[in-house]
Amino acid sequence: MRALRAGVLGLAVAGLLLGVQAATAAGPLKVRIGWVVTPAQLTPFLFSKKEILKHYGKSYTVDPIHFRGSAPQITALAAGELDIAAFSYSAFALAIQNAGMKDLKAVADVFQDGVGDHYSCEYMVGPKSPIKSVKDLKDKRLADNGIGGAVDVAMRKLLRDHGLEDKRDYTVTEIRFPNMGAALIEGKVDLIGTLMPFAPGVKKKGARVLFTMKDAMGPSQMIFWAARQPFLDKNKAALEDFFEDHQRALRWFLDPKNRKEALQIIANFTKKKVSAYESWVFTSRDFYRNPKGTVNVEALANNVKAQRELGFLKIDIDVPAHVDNSFVEEAAKRLM
Repeated sequence: MRALRAGVLGLAVAGLLLGVQAATAAGPLKVRIGWVVTPAQLTPFLFSKKEILKHYGKSYTVDPIHFRGSAPQITALAAGELDIAAFSYSAFALAIQNAGMKDLKAVADVFQDGVGDHYSCEYMVGPKSPIKSVKDLKDKRLADNGIGGAVDVAMRKLLRDHGLEDKRDYTVTEIRFPNMGAALIEGKVDLIGTLMPFAPGVKKKGARVLFTMKDAMGPSQMIFWAARQPFLDKNKAALEDFFEDHQRALRWFLDPKNRKEALQIIANFTKKKVSAYESWVFTSRDFYRNPKGTVNVEALANNVKAQRELGFLKIDIDVPAHVDNSFVEEAAKRLM
């Protein structure tokens, strides 16, 4: 009996050791994260300061993947080619409705529009435009970066609040952000919906701000990280380490004493001069980033509600049920 017990114990210990060795051999979790534009999204260089990260290379690594927008990330997330997507509220809702992602969770803030005195997307008219109010947009040509996107939804909501409806009272053209300013100044469109870093260049050419996204929506949960529940459940321990380092890095970038070095990191990545960012990045002229990474549930719910009311969604979505702030909340506790 003693020999049998010893044998069983030996097998158990051997099995445990083999399991540990297998886990070690598998290596740290590689977290594939989508991003679209920087410096609004810090993702591609957020984890570059390895000396301040506690768990990088041990329990996780990061693979930032560039996309042209939120929509391609829906496809990548559904195909298992992406772990965390950088979604606008509009893409998030469409992923739940159209892609059937009932297990989708918003897990961390990336940036918010119109919070406090922070930046809000701007809707501009040309320097010689006779347009003085929203009602003057009747029968006019409007442009934004994508029909049904966050900038588009806010514009349509404000116009509806003033009695104007798409096609009946105005037309909308899709133009990429870098090309909007020229279209406005050349008189090809009457109003554009734009944002940083493109807005200042258009203003220098005489464009005027007619209204902002905040005027239309109040605060907006503009961009945030989203992941599917099975990925979160399967990798809970590694992701807790990941989010701890994420919050550690985010706080470092947002700390005014690190601003000079942070701007240099951004400039190095974008291959532009620091002067391109000095006047606005990490100031009130920039979007708001929650230093604790918490998703603004109330703002997100209001955003999705507007999307539904404008006809871009066919279903009601229980937004709080699709938000999981537990990882960033645990990270904040670890850093206390």
